[in-house]
Amino acid sequence: MSADFLSGNRIELLETGAQYFPALIAAINAADCEIHLETYIFADDPTTRRIVMALLEAARRGVAVRVLVDGFGAREFPEGLGRVLADGGVQVEIYRPEIELFKLRRHRLRRLHRKLATIDGRIAFVGGINIIDDHDMPQLGPRFDYAVRIEGPLVARVRGSMGYLWRMIGWARLRRRPPLPPLSPCRLETPAGGMQAAFVIRDNLRHRRDIEDAYLAAVEHAQTEIVLASAYFLPGRRFRHALREAAKRGVKVIILLQGQIEYALLHYATQALYASLLKSDIRIHEYQAGFLHAKVGVVDDAWATVGSSNIDPFSLLLAREANVVVQDAGFATQLRNSLRLAITEDAVEITHAELKRSTLFTRTLRWAAYGLVRLMLGLTRYGGKDYRE
Repeated sequence: MSADFLSGNRIELLETGAQYFPALIAAINAADCEIHLETYIFADDPTTRRIVMALLEAARRGVAVRVLVDGFGAREFPEGLGRVLADGGVQVEIYRPEIELFKLRRHRLRRLHRKLATIDGRIAFVGGINIIDDHDMPQLGPRFDYAVRIEGPLVARVRGSMGYLWRMIGWARLRRRPPLPPLSPCRLETPAGGMQAAFVIRDNLRHRRDIEDAYLAAVEHAQTEIVLASAYFLPGRRFRHALREAAKRGVKVIILLQGQIEYALLHYATQALYASLLKSDIRIHEYQAGFLHAKVGVVDDAWATVGSSNIDPFSLLLAREANVVVQDAGFATQLRNSLRLAITEDAVEITHAELKRSTLFTRTLRWAAYGLVRLMLGLTRYGGKDYRE
């Protein structure tokens, strides 16, 4: 399904939690009617507690506050801050709460990985930043990630998607819920700017490939440059082929990837792809200053996406994800410049020579990790032909 673009939006790029959390809290503090928040991780730390206090204060002044978290990513939330919020009048739901490690079913792998918020139907936040302090790893710099603040017609799309999932979870708990109530007396401010943008989701029903297809369409039409940043990067055959074909026709393809080892299996599996990508003249950089958590892309200084979806099997085949795609030269240039700065100052480029210096043990580890990921996809029957060589 192609992205459905709407005009008349104002979209602000927010880099890391240093910009995102103050903007989110300010919007919560100004809410009059409703706040709706979705996140994969909802940690218990000083940054999160400031958000909790803002949500509780909003509930006390009569704002309808709804919080939805993932049962695996926020597994300590129900008995911790979730209870605090519920006791304070916030409506709280858990997406797929129970994880039975020894009775793992395929559908349990389908997590809620979206990071969304809407306030009064006027403001939306979409991105990759969880509700967790950026500085929880003191030996490293802050997580490097992005979100966007949106005003304009696109906000209704975000709110509608969140409301739909909220109702579906209520039905699954045998709690019938009506559609979200009207926002009067809150005013919907549309249009708010001159940007054209689309809200693109991935689910396990009608939108299985929408985010991947949006990426592929942009890559296949690229003329000069593609810059991608993905915390976890393990694309299927279609995506790899599109990148190679772009490079073959002279497009400069640059990929910023995780340099720190957060999840060893995915880290080494990704590195197994480096040689073939470099052979196609695709440039690879590994971010070193902290954990790379970004999930963004820029094509030709005219197309850009920011969201929760990595370019890996978990995001593209399993999880509920949400991205914003923006067709605006100014926004694309701003994101591209931010990525370029990170590449220049905080990343190292991976070369053929460096790969050749890898030990036999490291090379074996990479291919073993890649083989294991493919085996896991096969056992769960996810991935299909796209992850078969």
